[in-house]
Amino acid sequence: MFNKLRPVWLIAQRELRDQFRDWRVLVPMAILTLCFPFLMNEFAKQTVDFLNQYEADLILDRLVPFSIMIIGFFPITVSLVVALESFVGEKERGTIEPLLTAPFDDWQLYFGKLLVGAITPLIASYISIGLYLLMVSNQGLKMPEPSVMVQLFLLTTAHAILMVSAAIVISVQSTSVKAANLLASFIVIPVAILMQGEAVMLFWGNETVLWLGIAGVLIISLLLIRVGIAHFEREYLLGREIDNLNFKWMVRKFWLSFTGGATSLRQWYVQAFGSSFRRALPAMALMMLVAVVSAWLSYDWVVANASDAIASASSEDLASLQENIGELPDLSSLGGKLNASFLFLNNTRAMTIIFLAGMASFSVLGVLIYMINISLIGGVYAILELLGMSPVPIFLAGVLPHGIFELPALLIGSAVVLYIGAALVTPQTGKSMGEVVIDLMADWAKIFVGLVVPFLGLAALIEAYITPAILLQVLGN
Repeated sequence: MFNKLRPVWLIAQRELRDQFRDWRVLVPMAILTLCFPFLMNEFAKQTVDFLNQYEADLILDRLVPFSIMIIGFFPITVSLVVALESFVGEKERGTIEPLLTAPFDDWQLYFGKLLVGAITPLIASYISIGLYLLMVSNQGLKMPEPSVMVQLFLLTTAHAILMVSAAIVISVQSTSVKAANLLASFIVIPVAILMQGEAVMLFWGNETVLWLGIAGVLIISLLLIRVGIAHFEREYLLGREIDNLNFKWMVRKFWLSFTGGATSLRQWYVQAFGSSFRRALPAMALMMLVAVVSAWLSYDWVVANASDAIASASSEDLASLQENIGELPDLSSLGGKLNASFLFLNNTRAMTIIFLAGMASFSVLGVLIYMINISLIGGVYAILELLGMSPVPIFLAGVLPHGIFELPALLIGSAVVLYIGAALVTPQTGKSMGEVVIDLMADWAKIFVGLVVPFLGLAALIEAYITPAILLQVLGN
Protein backbone atom coordinates (compact mmCIF):
# COMPACT_ATOMS: atom_id res chain seq x y z
CA MET A 1 0.00 0.00 0.00
CA PHE A 2 2.82 2.40 0.90
CA ASN A 3 4.53 1.75 -2.45
CA LYS A 4 1.30 2.74 -4.22
CA LEU A 5 1.05 5.99 -2.25
CA ARG A 6 4.74 6.94 -2.53
CA PRO A 7 4.39 8.34 -6.11
CA VAL A 8 1.51 10.51 -4.88
CA TRP A 9 3.80 12.09 -2.29
CA LEU A 10 6.61 12.52 -4.86
CA ILE A 11 4.29 14.41 -7.20
CA ALA A 12 2.98 16.48 -4.28
CA GLN A 13 6.55 17.41 -3.26
CA ARG A 14 7.33 18.51 -6.81
CA GLU A 15 4.17 20.61 -6.90
CA LEU A 16 4.96 22.22 -3.55
CA ARG A 17 8.46 23.21 -4.69
CA ASP A 18 7.07 24.85 -7.82
CA GLN A 19 4.41 26.60 -5.81
CA PHE A 20 6.74 28.09 -3.19
CA ARG A 21 9.05 29.42 -5.89
CA ASP A 22 6.36 31.76 -7.24
CA TRP A 23 6.01 34.89 -5.11
CA ARG A 24 2.98 35.97 -7.16
CA VAL A 25 1.08 33.09 -5.58
CA LEU A 26 2.52 33.33 -2.07
CA VAL A 27 2.22 37.09 -1.47
CA PRO A 28 -1.53 37.49 -2.21
CA MET A 29 -2.23 34.32 -0.26
CA ALA A 30 -0.24 35.54 2.76
CA ILE A 31 -1.82 39.02 2.67
CA LEU A 32 -5.35 37.67 2.55
CA THR A 33 -4.64 35.00 5.17
CA LEU A 34 -3.15 37.43 7.68
CA CYS A 35 -5.13 40.62 6.99
CA PHE A 36 -8.67 39.42 6.36
CA PRO A 37 -9.26 38.21 9.97
CA PHE A 38 -8.56 41.76 11.21
CA LEU A 39 -11.04 43.22 8.73
CA MET A 40 -13.65 40.64 9.71
CA ASN A 41 -13.01 41.32 13.39
CA GLU A 42 -13.61 45.04 12.87
CA PHE A 43 -16.80 44.24 10.99
CA ALA A 44 -17.92 41.98 13.85
CA LYS A 45 -17.24 44.71 16.44
CA GLN A 46 -19.24 47.30 14.51
CA THR A 47 -22.08 44.82 14.05
CA VAL A 48 -22.11 43.93 17.75
CA ASP A 49 -22.28 47.62 18.72
CA PHE A 50 -25.17 48.13 16.33
CA LEU A 51 -27.14 45.03 17.36
CA ASN A 52 -26.70 45.76 21.08
CA GLN A 53 -28.95 48.78 20.58
CA TYR A 54 -31.82 46.44 19.66
CA GLU A 55 -30.99 43.48 21.96
CA ALA A 56 -30.73 41.09 19.00
CA ASP A 57 -29.24 38.24 21.03
CA LEU A 58 -30.03 35.52 18.50
CA ILE A 59 -28.03 37.23 15.75
CA LEU A 60 -25.22 38.07 18.18
CA ASP A 61 -24.87 34.43 19.20
CA ARG A 62 -24.46 33.39 15.56
CA LEU A 63 -22.28 36.29 14.41
CA VAL A 64 -18.93 34.72 15.36
CA PRO A 65 -19.72 31.34 13.69
CA PHE A 66 -20.86 33.20 10.58
CA SER A 67 -17.62 35.20 10.54
CA ILE A 68 -15.58 32.00 10.89
CA MET A 69 -17.36 30.50 7.86
CA ILE A 70 -16.63 33.62 5.76
CA ILE A 71 -12.99 33.82 6.90
CA GLY A 72 -12.44 30.18 5.97
CA PHE A 73 -13.89 30.72 2.49
CA PHE A 74 -11.84 33.65 1.17
CA PRO A 75 -8.33 32.11 1.33
CA ILE A 76 -9.68 29.13 -0.62
CA THR A 77 -10.76 31.38 -3.50
CA VAL A 78 -7.26 32.88 -3.83
CA SER A 79 -5.48 29.53 -3.45
CA LEU A 80 -7.72 28.10 -6.17
CA VAL A 81 -5.25 29.33 -8.79
CA VAL A 82 -2.85 26.56 -7.71
CA ALA A 83 -5.38 23.87 -8.60
CA LEU A 84 -6.50 25.64 -11.78
CA GLU A 85 -2.93 25.63 -13.13
CA SER A 86 -2.08 22.12 -11.95
CA PHE A 87 -2.24 20.48 -15.39
CA VAL A 88 -2.96 23.18 -17.96
CA GLY A 89 -0.29 25.45 -16.44
CA GLU A 90 2.36 22.79 -16.83
CA LYS A 91 1.22 22.23 -20.38
CA GLU A 92 1.73 25.92 -21.23
CA ARG A 93 5.14 25.91 -19.54
CA GLY A 94 6.16 22.78 -21.45
CA THR A 95 6.83 20.71 -18.32
CA ILE A 96 3.93 18.28 -18.54
CA GLU A 97 5.54 15.77 -20.94
CA PRO A 98 8.09 14.43 -18.40
CA LEU A 99 5.32 14.20 -15.79
CA LEU A 100 2.93 12.27 -18.03
CA THR A 101 5.63 9.91 -19.24
CA ALA A 102 6.64 9.00 -15.68
CA PRO A 103 5.86 5.38 -14.67
CA PHE A 104 2.93 6.39 -12.46
CA ASP A 105 -0.72 5.40 -12.62
CA ASP A 106 -3.30 8.00 -13.63
CA TRP A 107 -4.83 8.11 -10.16
CA GLN A 108 -1.40 8.70 -8.61
CA LEU A 109 -0.78 11.72 -10.86
CA TYR A 110 -4.26 13.02 -10.16
CA PHE A 111 -4.15 12.60 -6.39
CA GLY A 112 -0.66 14.12 -6.17
CA LYS A 113 -1.96 17.32 -7.75
CA LEU A 114 -5.20 17.17 -5.74
CA LEU A 115 -3.35 16.73 -2.45
CA VAL A 116 -1.33 19.95 -2.85
CA GLY A 117 -4.30 21.82 -4.31
CA ALA A 118 -6.40 21.00 -1.23
CA ILE A 119 -3.76 21.29 1.51
CA THR A 120 -2.59 24.79 0.53
CA PRO A 121 -5.98 26.54 0.85
CA LEU A 122 -6.86 24.54 3.95
CA ILE A 123 -3.70 25.64 5.76
CA ALA A 124 -4.40 29.25 4.78
CA SER A 125 -8.01 28.97 5.96
CA TYR A 126 -7.11 27.33 9.27
CA ILE A 127 -4.50 30.03 9.98
CA SER A 128 -7.04 32.77 9.26
CA ILE A 129 -9.64 31.13 11.50
CA GLY A 130 -7.07 30.68 14.27
CA LEU A 131 -6.10 34.37 14.17
CA TYR A 132 -9.74 35.40 14.28
CA LEU A 133 -10.52 33.10 17.22
CA LEU A 134 -7.54 34.55 19.08
CA MET A 135 -8.89 38.07 18.59
CA VAL A 136 -12.40 36.99 19.58
CA SER A 137 -11.16 35.44 22.84
CA ASN A 138 -9.18 38.60 23.72
CA GLN A 139 -12.28 40.76 23.20
CA GLY A 140 -14.48 38.67 25.46
CA LEU A 141 -16.98 37.72 22.75
CA LYS A 142 -18.95 34.53 23.11
CA MET A 143 -17.13 31.60 21.53
CA PRO A 144 -19.11 29.04 19.50
CA GLU A 145 -20.07 25.73 21.05
CA PRO A 146 -17.59 22.87 20.43
CA SER A 147 -20.09 21.06 18.21
CA VAL A 148 -20.56 24.20 16.09
CA MET A 149 -16.78 24.64 15.84
CA VAL A 150 -16.46 21.07 14.57
CA GLN A 151 -19.15 21.77 11.98
CA LEU A 152 -17.44 24.98 10.84
CA PHE A 153 -14.06 23.30 10.39
CA LEU A 154 -15.68 20.40 8.54
CA LEU A 155 -17.62 22.84 6.38
CA THR A 156 -14.42 24.74 5.52
CA THR A 157 -12.71 21.46 4.66
CA ALA A 158 -15.66 20.36 2.53
CA HIS A 159 -15.66 23.70 0.65
CA ALA A 160 -11.94 23.40 -0.04
CA ILE A 161 -12.23 19.83 -1.34
CA LEU A 162 -15.26 20.76 -3.46
CA MET A 163 -13.64 23.80 -5.07
CA VAL A 164 -10.23 22.20 -5.58
CA SER A 165 -11.66 18.99 -7.07
CA ALA A 166 -13.75 21.09 -9.49
CA ALA A 167 -10.68 23.21 -10.35
CA ILE A 168 -8.62 20.08 -11.10
CA VAL A 169 -11.35 18.84 -13.46
CA ILE A 170 -11.32 22.23 -15.22
CA SER A 171 -7.52 22.16 -15.44
CA VAL A 172 -7.56 18.72 -17.07
CA GLN A 173 -10.26 19.70 -19.59
CA SER A 174 -8.95 23.22 -20.42
CA THR A 175 -6.49 24.06 -23.17
CA SER A 176 -5.10 27.28 -21.65
CA VAL A 177 -4.65 28.93 -18.26
CA LYS A 178 -6.80 31.84 -19.45
CA ALA A 179 -9.70 29.51 -20.18
CA ALA A 180 -9.26 27.75 -16.82
CA ASN A 181 -9.31 31.06 -14.91
CA LEU A 182 -12.45 32.16 -16.75
CA LEU A 183 -14.16 28.88 -15.94
CA ALA A 184 -13.27 29.37 -12.26
CA SER A 185 -16.30 31.65 -11.93
CA PHE A 186 -18.44 28.54 -12.33
CA ILE A 187 -16.82 27.28 -9.13
CA VAL A 188 -16.73 30.39 -6.95
CA ILE A 189 -20.25 31.69 -7.73
CA PRO A 190 -22.14 28.40 -7.05
CA VAL A 191 -20.19 27.83 -3.82
CA ALA A 192 -20.92 31.44 -2.74
CA ILE A 193 -24.63 30.81 -3.36
CA LEU A 194 -24.34 27.55 -1.44
CA MET A 195 -22.81 29.45 1.49
CA GLN A 196 -25.82 31.75 1.60
CA GLY A 197 -28.00 28.73 2.25
CA GLU A 198 -25.53 27.44 4.83
CA ALA A 199 -25.57 30.86 6.53
CA VAL A 200 -29.36 30.61 6.81
CA MET A 201 -28.99 27.18 8.44
CA LEU A 202 -26.32 28.60 10.76
CA PHE A 203 -28.50 31.49 11.95
CA TRP A 204 -31.45 29.12 12.17
CA GLY A 205 -29.49 27.11 14.71
CA ASN A 206 -30.54 23.68 13.46
CA GLU A 207 -27.35 21.63 13.72
CA THR A 208 -28.94 18.53 12.18
CA VAL A 209 -29.70 20.35 8.93
CA LEU A 210 -26.15 21.76 8.87
CA TRP A 211 -24.75 18.22 9.23
CA LEU A 212 -26.81 17.22 6.21
CA GLY A 213 -25.41 20.19 4.30
CA ILE A 214 -21.85 19.13 5.13
CA ALA A 215 -22.61 15.57 4.00
CA GLY A 216 -24.09 16.85 0.73
CA VAL A 217 -21.02 19.00 -0.04
CA LEU A 218 -18.68 16.08 0.68
CA ILE A 219 -20.70 13.74 -1.54
CA ILE A 220 -20.54 16.16 -4.47
CA SER A 221 -16.81 16.63 -3.82
CA LEU A 222 -16.18 12.88 -4.00
CA LEU A 223 -18.21 12.66 -7.19
CA LEU A 224 -16.14 15.47 -8.72
CA ILE A 225 -12.94 13.63 -7.82
CA ARG A 226 -14.35 10.49 -9.40
CA VAL A 227 -15.30 12.43 -12.55
CA GLY A 228 -11.79 13.83 -12.83
CA ILE A 229 -10.15 10.41 -12.54
CA ALA A 230 -12.69 8.78 -14.86
CA HIS A 231 -12.01 11.27 -17.68
CA PHE A 232 -8.26 11.73 -17.12
CA GLU A 233 -6.37 10.66 -20.24
CA ARG A 234 -2.68 11.42 -20.77
CA GLU A 235 -2.90 11.25 -24.57
CA TYR A 236 -5.74 13.75 -24.50
CA LEU A 237 -3.64 16.22 -22.51
CA LEU A 238 -0.61 15.86 -24.79
CA GLY A 239 -2.38 15.88 -28.14
CA ARG A 240 -4.90 18.70 -27.69
CA GLU A 241 -3.78 22.27 -28.43
CA ILE A 242 -7.02 24.24 -28.71
CA ASP A 243 -10.74 23.53 -28.52
CA ASN A 244 -13.11 24.72 -31.25
CA LEU A 245 -16.76 25.23 -30.38
CA ASN A 246 -18.30 23.29 -33.24
CA PHE A 247 -22.07 23.69 -32.91
CA LYS A 248 -22.74 21.74 -36.10
CA TRP A 249 -20.83 18.75 -34.77
CA MET A 250 -22.61 19.00 -31.39
CA VAL A 251 -26.07 19.09 -33.01
CA ARG A 252 -25.17 16.30 -35.43
CA LYS A 253 -23.76 14.17 -32.61
CA PHE A 254 -26.83 14.73 -30.44
CA TRP A 255 -29.28 14.02 -33.27
CA LEU A 256 -27.46 10.84 -34.29
CA SER A 257 -27.51 9.60 -30.70
CA PHE A 258 -31.15 10.63 -30.27
CA THR A 259 -32.48 8.97 -33.42
CA GLY A 260 -30.16 5.95 -33.32
CA GLY A 261 -30.39 5.72 -37.11
CA ALA A 262 -34.11 4.83 -36.92
CA THR A 263 -36.27 5.55 -39.98
CA SER A 264 -39.69 5.11 -38.35
CA LEU A 265 -41.32 5.77 -35.00
CA ARG A 266 -41.66 2.07 -34.25
CA GLN A 267 -38.01 1.46 -35.08
CA TRP A 268 -37.00 4.45 -32.91
CA TYR A 269 -38.89 3.04 -29.93
CA VAL A 270 -37.42 -0.43 -30.41
CA GLN A 271 -33.81 0.59 -31.07
CA ALA A 272 -32.96 4.08 -29.81
CA PHE A 273 -35.47 4.40 -26.98
CA GLY A 274 -35.20 0.75 -25.95
CA SER A 275 -31.41 0.82 -25.54
CA SER A 276 -31.51 3.98 -23.40
CA PHE A 277 -34.37 2.62 -21.30
CA ARG A 278 -32.52 -0.64 -20.62
CA ARG A 279 -29.40 1.24 -19.52
CA ALA A 280 -31.48 3.17 -16.98
CA LEU A 281 -33.27 0.11 -15.55
CA PRO A 282 -30.89 -0.37 -12.56
CA ALA A 283 -31.36 3.29 -11.63
CA MET A 284 -35.16 2.84 -11.83
CA ALA A 285 -35.03 -0.10 -9.43
CA LEU A 286 -32.94 1.93 -7.01
CA MET A 287 -35.29 4.94 -7.25
CA MET A 288 -38.24 2.70 -6.49
CA LEU A 289 -36.49 1.66 -3.30
CA VAL A 290 -35.71 5.31 -2.54
CA ALA A 291 -39.39 6.16 -3.00
CA VAL A 292 -40.51 3.50 -0.51
CA VAL A 293 -37.93 4.59 2.06
CA SER A 294 -38.72 8.31 1.61
CA ALA A 295 -42.47 7.82 1.98
CA TRP A 296 -41.99 5.62 5.06
CA LEU A 297 -39.55 8.02 6.74
CA SER A 298 -41.88 10.94 6.09
CA TYR A 299 -44.84 9.00 7.48
CA ASP A 300 -42.87 7.95 10.55
CA TRP A 301 -41.58 11.49 11.18
CA VAL A 302 -45.05 13.04 10.99
CA VAL A 303 -46.52 10.38 13.27
CA ALA A 304 -43.73 10.90 15.81
CA ASN A 305 -43.80 14.71 15.78
CA ALA A 306 -47.35 15.71 14.92
CA SER A 307 -49.24 13.27 17.16
CA ASP A 308 -48.57 15.31 20.31
CA ALA A 309 -49.71 18.53 18.66
CA ILE A 310 -52.92 16.92 17.42
CA ALA A 311 -53.51 15.24 20.80
CA SER A 312 -53.28 18.59 22.59
CA ALA A 313 -55.60 20.35 20.13
CA SER A 314 -59.19 21.04 21.11
CA SER A 315 -62.08 19.17 19.57
CA GLU A 316 -63.25 22.39 17.90
CA ASP A 317 -59.86 22.85 16.22
CA LEU A 318 -59.83 19.27 14.97
CA ALA A 319 -63.37 19.56 13.65
CA SER A 320 -62.51 22.77 11.84
CA LEU A 321 -59.35 21.21 10.35
CA GLN A 322 -61.26 18.15 9.16
CA GLU A 323 -63.90 20.37 7.60
CA ASN A 324 -61.27 22.40 5.77
CA ILE A 325 -59.60 19.26 4.45
CA GLY A 326 -62.92 17.87 3.31
CA GLU A 327 -63.84 20.97 1.35
CA LEU A 328 -62.59 21.03 -2.21
CA PRO A 329 -62.58 24.27 -4.22
CA ASP A 330 -65.12 24.65 -6.99
CA LEU A 331 -63.03 23.78 -10.03
CA SER A 332 -65.31 25.79 -12.31
CA SER A 333 -64.53 28.93 -10.30
CA LEU A 334 -60.89 28.68 -11.34
CA GLY A 335 -61.98 29.64 -14.81
CA GLY A 336 -59.67 27.51 -16.88
CA LYS A 337 -56.57 27.97 -14.76
CA LEU A 338 -56.74 24.43 -13.40
CA ASN A 339 -57.00 22.57 -16.66
CA ALA A 340 -55.07 19.80 -18.33
CA SER A 341 -52.62 22.11 -20.10
CA PHE A 342 -51.82 23.96 -16.87
CA LEU A 343 -51.19 20.71 -14.99
CA PHE A 344 -49.15 19.28 -17.85
CA LEU A 345 -46.89 22.34 -18.10
CA ASN A 346 -46.47 22.46 -14.33
CA ASN A 347 -45.43 18.81 -14.11
CA THR A 348 -43.16 19.10 -17.16
CA ARG A 349 -41.47 22.12 -15.60
CA ALA A 350 -40.92 20.15 -12.38
CA MET A 351 -39.29 17.31 -14.31
CA THR A 352 -37.06 19.78 -16.16
CA ILE A 353 -35.97 21.31 -12.84
CA ILE A 354 -35.08 17.84 -11.54
CA PHE A 355 -32.96 17.29 -14.67
CA LEU A 356 -31.15 20.64 -14.43
CA ALA A 357 -30.53 20.26 -10.70
CA GLY A 358 -29.20 16.76 -11.28
CA MET A 359 -26.88 17.88 -14.09
CA ALA A 360 -25.43 20.60 -11.84
CA SER A 361 -24.77 18.20 -8.95
CA PHE A 362 -24.10 14.76 -10.51
CA SER A 363 -27.73 13.78 -9.76
CA VAL A 364 -27.54 14.59 -6.01
CA LEU A 365 -29.94 17.58 -6.04
CA GLY A 366 -32.22 15.92 -8.59
CA VAL A 367 -32.62 12.85 -6.39
CA LEU A 368 -33.18 15.10 -3.37
CA ILE A 369 -36.05 16.93 -5.12
CA TYR A 370 -37.52 13.55 -6.07
CA MET A 371 -37.33 12.39 -2.45
CA ILE A 372 -39.08 15.57 -1.26
CA ASN A 373 -41.95 14.99 -3.72
CA ILE A 374 -42.38 11.38 -2.64
CA SER A 375 -42.11 12.34 1.05
CA LEU A 376 -45.17 14.56 0.69
CA ILE A 377 -47.27 11.46 0.01
CA GLY A 378 -46.19 9.74 3.22
CA GLY A 379 -46.59 12.96 5.23
CA VAL A 380 -50.12 13.69 4.00
CA TYR A 381 -51.13 10.06 4.57
CA ALA A 382 -49.92 10.28 8.19
CA ILE A 383 -51.75 13.57 8.83
CA LEU A 384 -55.03 12.18 7.53
CA GLU A 385 -54.56 9.09 9.68
CA LEU A 386 -53.84 11.16 12.81
CA LEU A 387 -56.96 13.24 12.19
CA GLY A 388 -59.08 10.10 12.33
CA MET A 389 -59.93 10.15 8.65
CA SER A 390 -59.67 7.20 6.29
CA PRO A 391 -56.61 7.90 4.14
CA VAL A 392 -56.89 4.81 1.94
CA PRO A 393 -60.14 5.78 0.14
CA ILE A 394 -58.93 9.37 -0.22
CA PHE A 395 -55.65 8.27 -1.77
CA LEU A 396 -57.34 5.72 -4.01
CA ALA A 397 -59.69 8.43 -5.28
CA GLY A 398 -57.41 11.49 -5.23
CA VAL A 399 -54.01 10.08 -6.18
CA LEU A 400 -54.36 6.70 -7.86
CA PRO A 401 -56.35 7.69 -11.02
CA HIS A 402 -53.74 10.11 -12.36
CA GLY A 403 -50.93 8.71 -10.21
CA ILE A 404 -50.90 5.55 -12.34
CA PHE A 405 -49.15 7.67 -14.99
CA GLU A 406 -47.73 10.62 -13.02
CA LEU A 407 -45.80 8.66 -10.37
CA PRO A 408 -44.08 6.34 -12.90
CA ALA A 409 -43.19 9.42 -14.98
CA LEU A 410 -41.66 11.05 -11.89
CA LEU A 411 -39.78 7.87 -10.99
CA ILE A 412 -38.47 7.21 -14.52
CA GLY A 413 -37.47 10.82 -15.15
CA SER A 414 -35.62 11.02 -11.84
CA ALA A 415 -34.02 7.61 -12.41
CA VAL A 416 -32.56 8.83 -15.71
CA VAL A 417 -31.01 11.76 -13.82
CA LEU A 418 -29.45 9.26 -11.40
CA TYR A 419 -28.22 7.19 -14.33
CA ILE A 420 -26.60 10.29 -15.87
CA GLY A 421 -24.80 11.07 -12.61
CA ALA A 422 -23.51 7.49 -12.37
CA ALA A 423 -22.41 7.46 -16.02
CA LEU A 424 -20.50 10.74 -15.63
CA VAL A 425 -18.32 9.25 -12.89
CA THR A 426 -17.71 6.04 -14.85
CA PRO A 427 -14.70 5.83 -17.20
CA GLN A 428 -15.71 5.94 -20.86
CA THR A 429 -12.83 4.58 -22.93
CA GLY A 430 -12.33 6.28 -26.28
CA LYS A 431 -14.73 9.16 -25.59
CA SER A 432 -14.04 12.72 -24.54
CA MET A 433 -16.02 14.24 -21.70
CA GLY A 434 -17.98 16.35 -24.20
CA GLU A 435 -19.03 13.26 -26.16
CA VAL A 436 -20.12 11.52 -22.97
CA VAL A 437 -22.25 14.50 -21.91
CA ILE A 438 -23.92 14.77 -25.34
CA ASP A 439 -24.74 11.04 -25.39
CA LEU A 440 -26.19 11.21 -21.88
CA MET A 441 -28.32 14.24 -22.73
CA ALA A 442 -29.61 12.35 -25.76
CA ASP A 443 -30.50 9.39 -23.50
CA TRP A 444 -32.46 11.72 -21.22
CA ALA A 445 -34.20 13.37 -24.18
CA LYS A 446 -35.24 9.99 -25.62
CA ILE A 447 -36.84 8.80 -22.39
CA PHE A 448 -38.31 12.23 -21.63
CA VAL A 449 -39.92 12.61 -25.06
CA GLY A 450 -40.75 8.95 -25.59
CA LEU A 451 -42.24 8.09 -22.18
CA VAL A 452 -42.26 10.85 -19.56
CA VAL A 453 -44.07 13.48 -21.66
CA PRO A 454 -46.85 11.09 -22.85
CA PHE A 455 -47.35 9.84 -19.27
CA LEU A 456 -47.53 13.40 -17.93
CA GLY A 457 -50.02 14.31 -20.65
CA LEU A 458 -52.30 11.40 -19.75
CA ALA A 459 -51.93 12.17 -16.04
CA ALA A 460 -52.88 15.83 -16.63
CA LEU A 461 -56.03 14.86 -18.50
CA ILE A 462 -57.12 12.43 -15.78
CA GLU A 463 -56.21 14.82 -12.95
CA ALA A 464 -58.16 17.69 -14.52
CA TYR A 465 -61.32 15.92 -15.62
CA ILE A 466 -61.65 12.55 -13.83
CA THR A 467 -59.88 12.66 -10.43
CA PRO A 468 -61.90 15.64 -9.02
CA ALA A 469 -65.23 13.93 -9.69
CA ILE A 470 -64.11 10.67 -8.07
CA LEU A 471 -62.63 12.50 -5.08
CA LEU A 472 -65.78 14.58 -4.55
CA GLN A 473 -67.88 11.43 -4.49
CA VAL A 474 -65.60 9.79 -1.89
CA LEU A 475 -65.48 12.85 0.35
CA GLY A 476 -69.20 13.35 -0.04
CA ASN A 477 -69.75 9.86 1.35
